[in-house]
Amino acid sequence: MDMKNILNEISNNQKFAGWIFILPALIGTLIFIVIPVICSFGLSFCKWDLINPVQFAGLDNYKEIFSEPLFFKILLNTIVFAVSTSVFGVIIPLILACILNSKIRGSEFFKTAYFLPFITPMIVIGIIWEWIFDPNIGFLANVFNLHINWLYDTNFAMPALIIVSVWKLIGYNMIIFLASLSGISNSMFEAAKIDGANAYQTFKNVTVPLLSPAIFFVVIITAISSFQVFDLIYLMTQGGPLDSTNVLVYAIYKNAFEYFNVGKASAIAYVLFLIILVLTLIQKRKSKKMVYNEID
Repeated sequence: MDMKNILNEISNNQKFAGWIFILPALIGTLIFIVIPVICSFGLSFCKWDLINPVQFAGLDNYKEIFSEPLFFKILLNTIVFAVSTSVFGVIIPLILACILNSKIRGSEFFKTAYFLPFITPMIVIGIIWEWIFDPNIGFLANVFNLHINWLYDTNFAMPALIIVSVWKLIGYNMIIFLASLSGISNSMFEAAKIDGANAYQTFKNVTVPLLSPAIFFVVIITAISSFQVFDLIYLMTQGGPLDSTNVLVYAIYKNAFEYFNVGKASAIAYVLFLIILVLTLIQKRKSKKMVYNEID
């Protein structure tokens, strides 16, 4: 056997071994992602209550949700939550990352402290923050004398959830920014200092442009995760009071497993999918202008 045949045989064996290794992941993706996505898309055009046979309904589910004022209220709640969380969930970690990157005393402790909420189970976070927001025995009531019905007032429930969501995300986003900052040469900052730039000018004209790829990435993942929020709503407000914190994913859950209207739930899910898709495409298109050194 000549060398060419030997190399081809080795290459074929390596490809076969590679397929064997990724086969479990492919099967899992097919069973738990691809097939459910296809089935849910079909169910969005049907009526089904999980018990009786599936009935084709055409566009009735979509017409129903777009004719309900409640759906637009839920949609607005979702947008407000996602935009607020994305803005504060990027700005605050970015500022903290720049401060900790300056090698202040105890920076390692602060990095760990800020990251702990991200790895803490949401059920624990929900219990802790429900106590913090309690108007009678909570932390805010006792320490700052703020006797506000945070989770039971339509004016404060959504801001309270945004605070908790941003608090949980700070550590993860901050670590991403710190990793990106470590890749920036100190000579850039030294050159800015020699040119007479102050701290704000250095941050605006050096740090932000060089961090723009990381900022773009963090904005994308924060926005997508914010549009998909469920556990926080389920644990702390259940969409109340008066649907002031009801969001699209929680509406999907309620329609599917409380009202047993699977078709309507699937239709809402695909409306959410289109919103996230359009948002991602817009951000991707804007990235060519906003991200420094972006290659087409």
